[in-house]
Amino acid sequence: MLLLKDYLCTPFWQLSKPSVSSLQAVSEKQTILVSWMVNHSMLVGDFYEIQIGRTENHTLIHNTNVSLLSVDSDEYTWTWTSSLPLECVDHSIRIRCFYNQSVPSPWSDWITSYGAQAQDKTKMFPFQRVLREGTSAMFCCVPPPGVKISSITLNNSKHPMIDIGATVKAITVDNLTIPKTVIEALTLTCKDDTDGMSWSVWNYVSFPPQKPRNIHCVTSDMRTITCSWDSGRKRSPYDRNKQTQTLHIDINVLAPLFDTCNQSSCTFQAVPHLEEYKISIVVRNQLGEETASNSFNITDRVSPVVEWYRVSPGVTNTTMSWIIQGNLTQQNLLCQITTDPGNVSELSCDNVSEICKVNLEHLLPNTHYSTRVRCSINGRLWGEWTQPQPFTTYPLVTLDVWRTIKQLFDPNSRQVKLLWTPRVSGSAATVNIQRYIIKWSQGDKNWTEWKDGGETQADVFIGSGRCDFTLTPVVRSGSTVSAHITIPQRDDGEMFPVEKRLHSGKDAGFYLSWDSWDAATCGYIVEWCILRITDSCALKWMKVPKGTNTLSLPAENFKAGCRHTFHIYGCTSNGHRLLEIQIGYSQELRSVQPPTLVEATSAYSSVTLEWHYNEDDGAHPAFITGYLVMGQEVNPLPDVFNVSVADPRRKSVTVDGLQQDQEYVFTVSALTTAGPGRPASITVQTRTSLAKILTPTLLLLCCIVLLSGLKGKFAYPAGMNIKIRDLDSFLHENMQRLQAQEAEECSGCDIEIVNIGPPPDNTAALSDPETPDSLHSRGSPPSTLSLSRVLLKVDYCPQVVADQQEPPADRKTVCAWGGGITQLSPFSSHLIFGSIKSIFCGIV
Repeated sequence: MLLLKDYLCTPFWQLSKPSVSSLQAVSEKQTILVSWMVNHSMLVGDFYEIQIGRTENHTLIHNTNVSLLSVDSDEYTWTWTSSLPLECVDHSIRIRCFYNQSVPSPWSDWITSYGAQAQDKTKMFPFQRVLREGTSAMFCCVPPPGVKISSITLNNSKHPMIDIGATVKAITVDNLTIPKTVIEALTLTCKDDTDGMSWSVWNYVSFPPQKPRNIHCVTSDMRTITCSWDSGRKRSPYDRNKQTQTLHIDINVLAPLFDTCNQSSCTFQAVPHLEEYKISIVVRNQLGEETASNSFNITDRVSPVVEWYRVSPGVTNTTMSWIIQGNLTQQNLLCQITTDPGNVSELSCDNVSEICKVNLEHLLPNTHYSTRVRCSINGRLWGEWTQPQPFTTYPLVTLDVWRTIKQLFDPNSRQVKLLWTPRVSGSAATVNIQRYIIKWSQGDKNWTEWKDGGETQADVFIGSGRCDFTLTPVVRSGSTVSAHITIPQRDDGEMFPVEKRLHSGKDAGFYLSWDSWDAATCGYIVEWCILRITDSCALKWMKVPKGTNTLSLPAENFKAGCRHTFHIYGCTSNGHRLLEIQIGYSQELRSVQPPTLVEATSAYSSVTLEWHYNEDDGAHPAFITGYLVMGQEVNPLPDVFNVSVADPRRKSVTVDGLQQDQEYVFTVSALTTAGPGRPASITVQTRTSLAKILTPTLLLLCCIVLLSGLKGKFAYPAGMNIKIRDLDSFLHENMQRLQAQEAEECSGCDIEIVNIGPPPDNTAALSDPETPDSLHSRGSPPSTLSLSRVLLKVDYCPQVVADQQEPPADRKTVCAWGGGITQLSPFSSHLIFGSIKSIFCGIV
């Protein structure tokens, strides 16, 4: 601080130059404080003019007027902030006074704040200073005498230089940002022209303090108070702008109390007997200061702290207790407790002994739980939840009991098979059942039997009267519930209900429904059997509550194509009564066994098929709904037809409209809702009618008789040997062909005989063979052959009636028989031919 002689600004007739009483430079803030004595007798409107010069030449950089309208003291202080660090160059100030805004006084002497002087190396400013984010800053390099600065860089970025005086160089950087480097620093480097030397310093960029927000003060014991707030923008741990938070308590006494706090909270001792508090939180750092205030009543800010004391679980309940810290016994304490899984319960805590106790009910046995608790005074401000406290309820074992009853030969004796399944609620722990106690009574007699914990059934012999059973599991830890079942008195007149068929659904499961029974006071039991791999039956049952007469069973418990039988019992206090029997498939399959064909009876145009099949066999993979009979002709392009039999108990069918003398292949397969099963097949040929056989035979005989008269006129060529057995074979083959033709009435027969003989110039005559040996001689055929035809018209042809209908009058049968006839005998049963060309009989 520089002290100078005091001067006053006097009227113009006594005007003299004013004098600066003090000048103070604050380098960290780059500010200059100027003070001078004021004259309170100055007229209104007088003011001071202030000039600031830079360097030893007093280069003017700032000029301003200051009016002193109201000054309490004799000294006035004016502050100026420099954009250039004060250490870079000299800064000088002078002032003068204006009387009546027009008459100036002489200038005061220049008062100078000297800059830094470099001796052996360049100096740089600012140096290790915290700069404000988002502002502009100037950086300077002060070289030693005779040294010239050649370049200035900031974080390796070169900037244009500004001349400050004769040797000092500076740069201006706008909008400062916090560097992304680890140390978050700005590196200022000055390079001179002496051997290329470089010098560097560090500066830092930060932001001013944030005003505290959302101040919240609580106490847990009325002894200490903790205030917390939102500190705003988070600071990096490498931030060099150190910050302090101070909490002030205004209690209207001689001096306020205060405490130093951390960044976002502060804990301090409560003032005895003080309920109303007013606090202020002051946050400071190198770039500024922020203050926030809050007022509260301590009785409204009580947040009790809970400490667990004991948790004692049961099977379906748990007793829990906890301690409330602090002297809160006189307060109206309300607590909330929550279980997971579960919900939140709210209760009053009568903590005479500073211990709150509660019993939670309706919990699940053998289940893991986690509980938490918190408390409040009058429900205004809730304390923090405690840490989760785990516990596990004890197991509960129940039994699902069923029975089967077998009547023995002795009418007063029955065998009861008891079956049971242990049920353990929850899955927290595995329960080891040590044994089962079975007790039963019939009349005035009682029995007891023990079974090992691994068994699930027992056989008991009882009489014909009512019998009551009680089963109790025994476990090492936990609780058990006994099960009861009653065997009703034997009823010799009981009738079994008729079986009902179930229809398979799309979901491949079972949906059971039955008629409600008003006497079923304790619901229903549905019993069925699950087949194992060994084909043994595992009996299953399910209880259905009272008022419900339906049950849905998923498909995964059943095998497709397997018939299941469901027995539905009504439950009463006197036992169970069988109400319905239902059978069905979870999914019907079509691969049923083929029927056994017994007989196939054929007629001229129909075939009757008979077969055996047990449609009620439970081994079928589906219900049998009927049969499918399919047939087709045995030829290259068969016609396929089918006949359906809708009654599964019908085991025969007649197929009409078939062709005579035709082979057919028939298949018979059982039908299900899924389609036809595997077929059984048989081949059947229809019969040929007698008229169809006799007609071509009589036609042949007619022609033979007519041709026998030509015996002497024709002979077979010499050397041909026609055997009787060859002719028989020929006739048999042609008879088979003729049987397939329709026999009709004919009024004439044309016989065409083609003779293969020698050429016309051959004089040899046709004659009958003289000896039998000549019939078997093998002559060589002539070298040339000629054909001659003789057409015989015969007005008579035997008629054979093929069926009941008469042929039309305009129809006739034409028979053609072509060949070279070599010998014909009317007394023989055979015809001998040399070469048969064709036989034709048709309707013309």
